Amino acid sequence: MTTRLVLALALSLAALPAAAQTITYEPTAGVPTFAVREPVLRVKPGATVETRTFSKPGDYYDPKIAGPWPGEVGPFFIEGAAQGDTLVVRVLRLRPNRDIAISNVTPGGISGVAADSRTRLLNEPLPARRFVWKLDRAKNVGIIDLPNSAVKQMEIPLRPMLGRVATAPAGEEEFGGLWPGDFGGNMDASDVTEGATVYLPVFHPGGLFYFGDFHAAQGDGEIAGSGLESTADVTFQFDLVKGQRIRWPRLENDEFIMVAGSVRPLVDAMRIAYVELIEWMVADYGFDKMEAYQVASQAGVVRVANIVDPHYTVVAKFPKRLLPPRRPR
Repeated sequence: MTTRLVLALALSLAALPAAAQTITYEPTAGVPTFAVREPVLRVKPGATVETRTFSKPGDYYDPKIAGPWPGEVGPFFIEGAAQGDTLVVRVLRLRPNRDIAISNVTPGGISGVAADSRTRLLNEPLPARRFVWKLDRAKNVGIIDLPNSAVKQMEIPLRPMLGRVATAPAGEEEFGGLWPGDFGGNMDASDVTEGATVYLPVFHPGGLFYFGDFHAAQGDGEIAGSGLESTADVTFQFDLVKGQRIRWPRLENDEFIMVAGSVRPLVDAMRIAYVELIEWMVADYGFDKMEAYQVASQAGVVRVANIVDPHYTVVAKFPKRLLPPRRPR
């Protein structure tokens, strides 16, 4: 091979984009809050991270005891992320990695239909009850024994989701793990599943991404205060949209574009979600504002993600089949 040919080959290889980085990260601890803190991992945009939710012996997921919550994983520092950017998180894989899930009912604890620590009612708190579900991962179902009911056993399909995905909140704010907000957090939105893309606002250098609270399944509203709480293997891919600020978390899958709004009362969470969704349709899809308002009113879909957290979460959706191609910014 001639020197000229070798040089040409070397130059052509140098011009190719670098292979995307794949990182395996094993969490060793969980954190109780979403806040600015030292990162546990640094990731370049385009990189893939293979990891898992955090658990330790004797914690919440132990079938024999109601142990403490293990906390969330993070934060991950995304190189180049700056305030005003948007963090892009693709959930490439999300699979349960144990054969049980826990659902606790706690007296005075969070509930969508009974008295809790934030909404007092005249009735007595519900009694404590700990439900242990079996997860048949081969059949992709959850199984619960119901000894006091006419149906003695029930199977439901699993729909693995992450209850908590977040960036560090703005300023010096620090939120406990139960809180959702404009930073994401404990939204408990069952749209955060394998194949979904989550867009989160960046408030600090590196974004500082957190995740946790895996649910093997969860009904809309999460009315008992917990889904099928378990642990999972998860693979993320990270990217950035530079210089584009979003006010609230956005989601996307094959069917919908979505916005999650979190606040109390519930109607205001819905208003936030729809206003942000309409503004997304105007900015990226070329809709007139009033016409976007009209079609969202007629073709929009709403998921009440949770009515149990310190802030409620509503996800407003618009079908992608009705959208024109997204405009470049």
